[in-house]
Amino acid sequence: MKSNVCKLLSTAAIAATISAGAAASTLEDVKAKGFVQCGVSTGVPGFSNADDKGNWTGLDVDACRAVASAIFGDAQKAKFTPLSAKERLTALQSGEIDVLTRNTTWTYTRDASLGLDFTAVNFYDGQGFMVRKDLGVKSAMDLDGATVCTEQGTTTELNMADFFRKNKLSYVPVVVQKADEALAAYDSGRCDVYTTDKSGLAAHRTKLADPSAHVILPETISKEPLAPVVRHGDNQWKDIVTWALFVQVNAEEMGITSKNVAKIKAETNDPSIKRLLGVEGDMGSQLGLPADWAYNIIAKVGNYGEVFERNIGPSTPLDIPRGLNALWTEAGGIMYAPPVR
Repeated sequence: MKSNVCKLLSTAAIAATISAGAAASTLEDVKAKGFVQCGVSTGVPGFSNADDKGNWTGLDVDACRAVASAIFGDAQKAKFTPLSAKERLTALQSGEIDVLTRNTTWTYTRDASLGLDFTAVNFYDGQGFMVRKDLGVKSAMDLDGATVCTEQGTTTELNMADFFRKNKLSYVPVVVQKADEALAAYDSGRCDVYTTDKSGLAAHRTKLADPSAHVILPETISKEPLAPVVRHGDNQWKDIVTWALFVQVNAEEMGITSKNVAKIKAETNDPSIKRLLGVEGDMGSQLGLPADWAYNIIAKVGNYGEVFERNIGPSTPLDIPRGLNALWTEAGGIMYAPPVR
């Protein structure tokens, strides 16, 4: 009897292994359909925003295009699904999207209990508050009794509650389903304050009739490391999404840009750059990608600094300084990537 039980268990284990092996990986699925499907926000300028012709731009959009470039050598082989904060994680869990590149905060609960994995942080942020200048408020500590608007299904709700409770301040929350609805409620005067990540405040302020009439208060009340998210269990896919960003950070550190990458690839004698650009070592095969996968990311999308500057940097309406998102070699910066070797 014991032998038969063992035989049955062994057969079940073999069947499970075959079944698991037969399941297509995300990379195989993506290659089969010919594009990467990315979940993005419903509209946050500088991060993921569509114009009236449906053309998407932003830091998170470029994170998706970097993955498409790595796989296909074509940044345009990326499609975008706009998702509210409430919808985003469910869409990833269900397989509606391949990767979530939507200003999503890496937290313990999201990482450990939802069957999801965060990759590498592409923007270090923190929550803040925006008010009308004519209120005369200079600090978040002056918000006792304020009515505060925010978006449902975000970390901002708990952070907001913690901040007011910790500082023994009263407030009235106004929680709505979408970011644009929260902004509209604030703009209409339904609430005194709008709270979200500071990058989001800078982005949404540009949508107001008179952005200069609103001020972002100096306090940062939380840590909000924003990172692309994938489904748990597909390590190859997680590595691809993670290293797509690491390539861009390493490229910036090495002085490689979309404009000079072809020349550097042809002329360099630096072994580390040769490995990065696929001249030697064939690093791509370890991820199931072509040898020039990293070269294509840089050539088609740019290094991290280029992506930051064109989407949210000082030359854009958002005017966000690099701050923590500067390279680790710069004062105050913590953006750091493992080496390609």
